[in-house]
Amino acid sequence: MTSKALTTIILAAGKGTRMKSRLPKVLHPIAGRPMLGHVLAAAGALEGGETVLVVGPGMEAVSDYAHTLLPGAKIAIQEQQLGTGDAVRSASAHVTHDDGVVLVTFGDAPLVRRETLVGMVERCRDESDIVILGFEAADPMGYGRIVTDGDKVLRIVEHKDASEQERAIRLCFGGPMAVRAGHLSSLLAKLTSNNAQGEFYLTDFVAHGRAAGLDCSALICPESDIQGVNSRADLAAAEASMQSRLRADAMTGGVTFLDPDTVYLSFDTSFGEDVTVGQNVVFAPGCRIASGATIKAFSHLEGAEVGEGAEIGPFARIRPGSSIGRKAKVGNFVETKKAKIEDGAKISHLSYIGDARVGAGANIGAGTITCNYDGYNKFFTDIGAGAFVGSNSSLVAPVKIGDGAYLGSGSVVTKDVGADALAVARGKQIEKPGWAAAFRAKNEGIKKASSGD
Repeated sequence: MTSKALTTIILAAGKGTRMKSRLPKVLHPIAGRPMLGHVLAAAGALEGGETVLVVGPGMEAVSDYAHTLLPGAKIAIQEQQLGTGDAVRSASAHVTHDDGVVLVTFGDAPLVRRETLVGMVERCRDESDIVILGFEAADPMGYGRIVTDGDKVLRIVEHKDASEQERAIRLCFGGPMAVRAGHLSSLLAKLTSNNAQGEFYLTDFVAHGRAAGLDCSALICPESDIQGVNSRADLAAAEASMQSRLRADAMTGGVTFLDPDTVYLSFDTSFGEDVTVGQNVVFAPGCRIASGATIKAFSHLEGAEVGEGAEIGPFARIRPGSSIGRKAKVGNFVETKKAKIEDGAKISHLSYIGDARVGAGANIGAGTITCNYDGYNKFFTDIGAGAFVGSNSSLVAPVKIGDGAYLGSGSVVTKDVGADALAVARGKQIEKPGWAAAFRAKNEGIKKASSGD
């Protein structure tokens, strides 16, 4: 069989009532991306394929999200929740080819790997009429059991319908299934709801296929790759598994984690080689960390780029739109937002730099803030290369500090400062000799008189 035609059906109509949430189950995030996004990334890019998403009535939020990633995805509505077989039936009108393969997978199984789905499709094209994904379960309770004869799959028995002997089987059905497209209609026509749930089971394809002389086989994957999510506890378990996978990939690529289990990554976190990450660091979506950078403990980064050899933290917050240049330093209790920190610049501690540029080699003293917001609008602060901003300065945007300029500590700067100039903008200091001693004596006398001493 050589046809490359492929339709991927993603089942996402489940209400997820055990999640106790107004958010559709498949939109709950794992590693900074909705579960459905992981499935679309794995299944939506398969060679030669079209994608059909099955949703329930009123689940426009799910359809809309899918279209942000796959604008060409087709939408099928499963009007009633009558089981996985019924869900596939609702999508079958969108399967327009009689050759090739139909792949069915689930929107709440975010850990399925693309290479696993590719392997199922290729085996279905080349060897078997039906290919199912199986795993050896540590605890098979609740899973459908795969009944085999050697390498051949005979049937799948749902847990509620299984005999005691069948429940002892540890080889379980993971959910995804590939079927040669030419058999789809006949297999759907044979489904009945004569079971404990009163539903149309996709798993019955195997028994019906075997009865029709079709070849059925199983591709086996690790149990961690096929975790489904039906509750908040499942969501936490899937997050933990995804984090373990992402950390392992990062370390393979040359990243050092000082305490891997305390670092949280997003699906798109990108690292160069020889990056060092301290304890309790969070990478929200959109972070790119270049080679040789150091991210110290308790830092939080989101939507940011960090240049080669740069140093972040500890306790730094790098917000979206921040670009930290080569060998720049953003130190403890510093927050940046939509800020370009150029090569070699230093913001060592206790500062807020937002809607700003800090030129190459500039030094920002402790307690400096860019006053970028007037309650309605945001304004830009431009700090030139080699400038020195003294501690506890407030830069009231829009304002420009020229290259090499020097700002005296405690200044409130409201006007542009020229290159290489000194600017001091603070109240005049007045000194009255002996005033403090007289003040204390006066108040101590009043205190003694009031106490009767």
